[in-house]
This record gives sequence, C-alpha cells and structure tokens, in this order.
Amino acid sequence: MNSPFFADLAVALREQGHTVLRLNFTVGDRVFWRRNGQAHNCAMPIDQLALFLTNFYAEHDISDVVLFGDERPIHRVAIDVARTAGVRVQVFEEGYFRPYWLTLERGGVNANSALPKDPAWYKEWGPLVPNYRNGVSFKSSFFMRAWFDAAYHFCSLANGRQFPHYRYHAPVTPWQEYWPYLWKQAKQSALRRQQADAKQVGRLLARDKVFYLLPLQLDTDAQIRCHSSFENMQQVMDRVMASFALHAPADSVLVIKNHPLDMGVVDHEAQARQLAQQYAIADRMLFLQTGAMPQLLGAATGVVTVNSTVGGSSLLHAVPTCVLGEAIYDVPGLSYGGGLDAFWQDLIRPDMNLFHHFRNVVIHATQLNGGFYTSSGISMAVQQAVPALLAAESFIELNHGSEK
Repeated sequence: MNSPFFADLAVALREQGHTVLRLNFTVGDRVFWRRNGQAHNCAMPIDQLALFLTNFYAEHDISDVVLFGDERPIHRVAIDVARTAGVRVQVFEEGYFRPYWLTLERGGVNANSALPKDPAWYKEWGPLVPNYRNGVSFKSSFFMRAWFDAAYHFCSLANGRQFPHYRYHAPVTPWQEYWPYLWKQAKQSALRRQQADAKQVGRLLARDKVFYLLPLQLDTDAQIRCHSSFENMQQVMDRVMASFALHAPADSVLVIKNHPLDMGVVDHEAQARQLAQQYAIADRMLFLQTGAMPQLLGAATGVVTVNSTVGGSSLLHAVPTCVLGEAIYDVPGLSYGGGLDAFWQDLIRPDMNLFHHFRNVVIHATQLNGGFYTSSGISMAVQQAVPALLAAESFIELNHGSEK
C-alpha cells in the first residue's frame, strides 16, 4: 500500500505484544515498511505463491492476514490459502462513507462484504448502535496522497531487478497514467474548467430542469472490473445513454460527472459527446470534469451508478438511486429494484428511516474514523484499528442471524 499506514499499525500492534510479519512484493512495499523489521521478500512467480503461503502460514503460526483490498491477484491467492488454512482474513479499504471514514472488514469488502442485504437486519440493530454523524474531521491532502503514490511507484521502478515476476494489478500502470494527467493539466487550466463547469451547473439549476446524475468511476477500479458486468466507463455511458434516450422524460438532462482522480488516460468527455450524438441527446447531456457533489445531489432527480460510493451519498440526500453493479447499499427499500429502463419514470425515493439505520449499522460494523494519507488521519485510524483487529469476533460475526 502506498501509505505509511501499515508501518504505523505494525508498531502499535507490537506495542500490544503481538508479532507482525510483512510480505513485500515490490520495492515500494519495502521502502514504505520503513525498516520496520520482520519482513520477507516474495519474488517468486504468482503460480508458486500458494505453496509458499501455505508453508509460511504454518511455519509462523499465522492467525490473521491483513490486506488493503481483496481483488488484486496476489491478494486473492493470499485469501484463498488463508481460508483453507483457517487463518482469519482482515481487509482494509477506502471508506464506504467518506471523507472521514475508512473500511475494515473480516473476509472481504465491497461486493465481498459479509454485510447482509436484508433490510430487517438493519432495522433490528439500527436502534441499538450509536447515532453516527460524519465522524471527527482531520486534515486531508490530495498532495500527500499524490506524493505517496508517486514515491511508491518511483521506488518500484527497481522491481525488474529485485522482484522480476511482479505484475501490476491494474490494466494500466501508474506511469501510463501520470503523463496523460500532466498533459491534461498543462493543456487545460483547472481553474478555468472549474469556472466553466460551475456556470453550466448554475444555468441548469436556474432553469429548474429535471436532471439525472451519472458519476463515473475509474476504469481500473476493481469495483468495475470484478463487481459489475462492465469493462470500462465507455460501456457504462453507452448503456445509460441508450436507456436515457428511449425512456427518460423528453425535457430531462443527463449530467455525467467525471471521477475526481481520473488521470486522463481515456478521454471520457469525448466518448460521452460521441455517444450523445449517436443517441441524439447531445442537447440533453452535460459532462462535468469538476463540481461539488453535494450541490448536484441536492438538486438531482435521480442517480444512476454502477457501485460508486456516491450511491451512498445520493441515498443520504434521499435521491432515487439505480445500481447497475454490486454494492453494499443495493438493499430493498434503499436502491431502486425495477431496472434501469423503468427507473427514469418510476422514481421511488429511498426509505430514509431504513437508510438511517443502515448507515449507523454499517459505520458501527465496518468503519473506522481516520484516513490513510495524512499523519492525523493515520493516527486516528491506527488507534481504532488495533482493538478491531484483535477482537475475538466482529459485530457482523456476533450478530448476523443471531438474537440480540
């Protein structure tokens, strides 16, 4: 992981008397471990990894495997071997409710989460857990996140010599992303684009138009590649625009909002404009590179998403939400269950009482107040992660399907 988080977590666990062993798969892993000791370099081909891990777990009497994300090829092997060996799997991920939460679940996250889809479970436990709000705020920094990412991957330029069999988990390498991003920034003033997008949104809201919001995700996101039927955002836009053209109200607008971390490898705006021409909705499609999501959600008629965390935010704003992939909030009574074509006309708002219980239970069961990329956020997260990791059973293990 391109963050000091795991190194700080290891220190905290050792202070509690626990042994922490690190498996490095890249030079970046080694550097970010910060000479923290007890690390093993895994330079073998991935087809030899299962045997190595089987022996490693047994030799060192491993009780828990702790990872960031659960869909990278190396992680899938580590998880499969752990389950066979009876080793507990604990997975960190970005927060389900951002910006001041991160995720820690046992077994898996996102579509692999153990969170049930039964609304009755959330109504049962919702009144019994604390009423969480946005969490304690802390300093967040895009610059620090970008710095850690660049530093991690710069170190990993030496992988060819020290970890020759390592293969990056995403279809596009970071170095293939950095140059388009820099070119995008040089070609287009961020301030000018923000001002232009703000004017477009202002005109849209002033006309009080019915509009639907499609927030884009990253093509490289495991949520798209592993937990949906789509391969990329072009396919998502194609599916949504085709349905919008045929079934949405004739005077409505489709607003497509690019992901804030999109690096510009693919020109999604050009793709969107081409598709809008193809489906004869060019005058009813608005593409935004920037914009305040709360402002858009506060006025949107509906939201269509594959499985973005924006879906959770749209439910928080009581906006009808249609889910095209697998998502933890795709629960009866929250997301729309009638399919995309019917969604444009059959707008059903989420049950906000259910959502209130859902949000509180999900935060109580899976979220830690903290972050991965600033010292204040890491300190908060580590303090909460230690007892959560050491607990004999998680909230879901204790209470899913059991009596109160």
